[in-house]
Amino acid sequence: MSEETQQNSKPLFSIDKIYVKDLSLEIPHAPKIFLERENPQIDVQVQTQTSSIEEDMYEVVVVATVTANIGEKVMFLIEAKQAGIFQLRNVPVAEVEPVLAVMCPNILFPYLREVVSDMAVRGGFAPAFLNPINFDALYQQRRQQMYSASTETSH
Repeated sequence: MSEETQQNSKPLFSIDKIYVKDLSLEIPHAPKIFLERENPQIDVQVQTQTSSIEEDMYEVVVVATVTANIGEKVMFLIEAKQAGIFQLRNVPVAEVEPVLAVMCPNILFPYLREVVSDMAVRGGFAPAFLNPINFDALYQQRRQQMYSASTETSH
């Protein structure tokens, strides 16, 4: 095998682009909500989305929805989609899914945290900090749920 062929068959992972795909801030009860002195209840929902762009190129999106409530009133709602384009070449098929479900979201999450915090501050609120997320544990949990669901339907 020539040296060039060996180079071309080595696994390759690269980040082609990291970007904010979508970003929104809603403050439905402004300006009166700014007069509230109570600390809000913060609810954070995070999910990931993966799609193939072309051969060996994937888009991974980490979506955060952050809702701050005071009682029944929504103080603010932030939805942020942090995305990246990743290239995976010569990666064994069994390893593609974990790379896209764990490694890529781990790369994107710090950017998402910054965007959400910055958006809260720009909206006139204290920074909204997202706690770290163990994407590996989430991936394993999803796999276990899918395995459990498939064994239940086969009985």
